[in-house]
This record gives sequence, structure tokens and C-alpha cells, in this order.
Amino acid sequence: MVPLLKITPKTQNQRVAGYDVADEDDPQIYRLTNTTSESAIGDLIWAAYRQIFSEHLILESYRQPFLESQLRNRAISTRDFIRGLGKSDVYRELVVDTNSNYRVVDVTFKRFLGRASYDKDEQIAWSIVIATKGLHGFIDAVVNGEEYLQNFGNDIVPYQRRRMEGRPFNLVNPRYNDYWRNQLVMEGLQGRSYYQVRTYQSGNLDRQVVRQAIPASFLAMAGNMVTPQLDSQRDVARSTSGAIKIPNMTRSSAMPQQSVRRTTVSLPYRYIPANPKV
Repeated sequence: MVPLLKITPKTQNQRVAGYDVADEDDPQIYRLTNTTSESAIGDLIWAAYRQIFSEHLILESYRQPFLESQLRNRAISTRDFIRGLGKSDVYRELVVDTNSNYRVVDVTFKRFLGRASYDKDEQIAWSIVIATKGLHGFIDAVVNGEEYLQNFGNDIVPYQRRRMEGRPFNLVNPRYNDYWRNQLVMEGLQGRSYYQVRTYQSGNLDRQVVRQAIPASFLAMAGNMVTPQLDSQRDVARSTSGAIKIPNMTRSSAMPQQSVRRTTVSLPYRYIPANPKV
């Protein structure tokens, strides 16, 4: 089995000792050993659903009655219940099938470990685990890891550790992002446009028109376009001089040649005789 790549942890809030005063923004800790009534264990189950499925109104189809029954009867621990939610078809549908492996690692760490992934290196390292062991092996590696056991143990429902700002991690829905939208475009189109573009002449599907209607193709075409930038007056003059047509000022050989003759000038003393007598 491929070992986990070496990862350098970054400084995040949960790795720094805090001096903040407890207030209403601090997460509520749900522990199985503290549940003494049916309602208390029901609150723990709903807290697990909210944390792992990111759903504050749990649909009936999302519930896992078999896991709930085992937890209520103390047949499994809270950690095994969280493990079962991560391996369920609901988690696969909500998180895994709608994202790349890199984002699956980030979302899973937020919900199972209470922190975001450190950097791209950690996402790459754990994405290899997903590729080699699959979803179930990845969930086992996270839940059985030292970080999970050190912070949550067997009885505590995971929560976001030391949330200083922003909304909680479990409210981030991974379905609505660029990757998911692009996946829908590419899988939903499959050679067709959004509106089933058809030609008016034949009524058949025109592949060329369809390709032009795909947003991804249009954005790729628009990104490859290079627009000229006019940075100076010289560039403006160069770009406009080509459109100016200079008239032909040269003389044609067919034109008659005109000679210049000396004009007769009348002097003011013309009445004086040519040979005056003095």
C-alpha cells in the first residue's frame, strides 16, 4: 500500500492555544457517555447528522435507521456512528460524487476533524489514499487516525475546533462550486446544448451550432482571444495610417508636355526712340 506522503502542518487556529472567553459561539459538545435520556441521545444523533451531512433539516431519506438503532442500544460508539455516516450512500451522493478528490479531502477534514486542510500538499497526499483505498478506506484512515482520536475519542461528535470567524464548516455546501457546475455542464450536455439547439431548415440537431452553444467552449474561445493594446500615440498612428490612402501625384507620360515661354513686358518708357539724338 502506498504510504501517506510527508505533510508539513501549517499554523491554524486549532493548533494554537487560545485565551478567548467562552461565549455562545463556542460549539456544543455532544458526548455519548453524558446521555441519560432518550431525548439526549436523539440530540446527539441530530448533531452528528448536522456535522457530517451539513443538513439542518434532515430528510427522511437521509436518515440511517440501522446505525441509529445500534447507537441507541450502545452496540456501537459515537466514532463508529460517524464512520457509518461517512461510508453511507448519502455522504457519497452529497460530497464525493459532486467534487474532485482534492475537495473531498478538504470537506471531509472540515466535518470529521473540525479543521480545514493545511495546503495543497495535504490534499494531494490524502487524495492518493482515496484513489488507492476508495471512500471506505479513506473514511477509516481519517476516523482511525491519531488526530481524530486525540480530539474526539470514541464518544464525542466532531465539531469545528476554535472557530474564530466566518460561518461554521458544516454549513458549507460542497455542491455549489465551480467544479460541480462544470461537471454538470460536461455530463449533462454530452454533445447537446442547454436548449437542444436545432436548425430551422432541416429540424435536425446541428453539431456545429451545439458546440457553439456550450458555455465551456465559448469561455475557452474567449480566453484565447488576444486584443491589441494601444499604449502610445505612435501605436495609434501606426494602426490608423494603413487606412489612409495617399493620392498619386506623379505625372503620366501620356499627358502633353507644356513649354514655358517668355512673356512680353511693356516698359513704362516705351515711347523713347531707339536712337535718341542728344
